[in-house]
Amino acid sequence: MAKVTRDDVARLAGTSTAVVSYVINNGPRPVAPATRERVLAAIKELGYRPDRVAQAMASRRTDLIGLIVPDARQPFFAEMAHAVEWAASERGKMVLVGNSDYVGEREVHYLRAFLGMRVSGLILVSHALNDLAAAEIDAWDARIVLLHERPEAIDDVAVVTDDLGGAQLAVRHLLEHGYEYVACMGGTAETPSVGDPVSDHVEGWKRAMKEAGLSTEGRLFEAPYNRYDAYRVALELLSGPRRPPAIFCSTDDQAIGLLRAARELRIDVPGELAVAGFDDIKEAGLADPPLTTVASDRSAMARAAVDLVLDDGLRVAGSRRERLKVFPSRLVVRRSCGCE
Repeated sequence: MAKVTRDDVARLAGTSTAVVSYVINNGPRPVAPATRERVLAAIKELGYRPDRVAQAMASRRTDLIGLIVPDARQPFFAEMAHAVEWAASERGKMVLVGNSDYVGEREVHYLRAFLGMRVSGLILVSHALNDLAAAEIDAWDARIVLLHERPEAIDDVAVVTDDLGGAQLAVRHLLEHGYEYVACMGGTAETPSVGDPVSDHVEGWKRAMKEAGLSTEGRLFEAPYNRYDAYRVALELLSGPRRPPAIFCSTDDQAIGLLRAARELRIDVPGELAVAGFDDIKEAGLADPPLTTVASDRSAMARAAVDLVLDDGLRVAGSRRERLKVFPSRLVVRRSCGCE
């Protein structure tokens, strides 16, 4: 049986091959609903399957979007990756995911691999983009959108949350409960000082404490982002003689590890210790007690990142601020802070 071609579909639908292409690729030009239905009916009747390899060779682009995250095992990045996948599917694209594991060399490995595959664009969640990775991006002149973080090493378009303002919301809320002060579980010594959300969370905590006339000295504690290592840090912190009355955690994963440690040490939350986090991962509402946290619209952020990486004119002129799309944060109040 002869292979069905796009010309065959166009003849049966009574339209041009260009219109068939617009229907298959969801653009770049709109197609009237009635015409679209005729084309889809012809595709179904003939059993036409587009030759994606040939299309990619002709356009030097695939239907793929590359997504690099630090660690998809962490709930926040898993939820973000899922949101990107949904947004990409709405644009007729598929997503390849690579985990950098917070290692610069692995980030470069995936950059080279995905860009070498001629992905339509690349969405990068970079913990601390190094000079080698930045040079790799410049060498390929690739379509890049930064998501969640914006390292100083490159100046590409970024989609981020108002991390600093969100942290201030959470800490102010804890202080409004009348706690003597709020401690902070921040990142580690390796956490970048600029462009990293956790750094902004710590800065937001500092500003809220300063507004209240409170000192931050000796009240910032280093902890890895994940719940398992944060749990071990929390065991030591909560077992000490100067246990804080309230703690703001830079991530929900840290807060969940902290809640586990408090439960093991028979410390009542929020009766003896108030806790707030940041990210509003799905597990935050199921924590014991449910976790007060800061949320942003991850679905809208993912859609914005996908739209930016696929649309023409991505590399627009303008200041760093003009190339930064910031989504607002909102406080999600639950029982861990002391609210009923």
